[in-house]
Amino acid sequence: MNKTLITTVIFAMLILLIFSPFAALASLMIVLLVAATFWFIKNLLQVIISGNVNSREEGD
Repeated sequence: MNKTLITTVIFAMLILLIFSPFAALASLMIVLLVAATFWFIKNLLQVIISGNVNSREEGD
């Protein structure tokens, strides 16, 4: 569940950065927003469907 929470926080921070008045590289930030949106949705769907929060196996 930590990965999902971290993804949510990063996504929220990215949205705040895009809408900030000092976003000089707005076009690059829009590309990052699209990529982060897909990453965020993928992680949420992974948790909802399978209950697995890790996208890869850990070698413990």
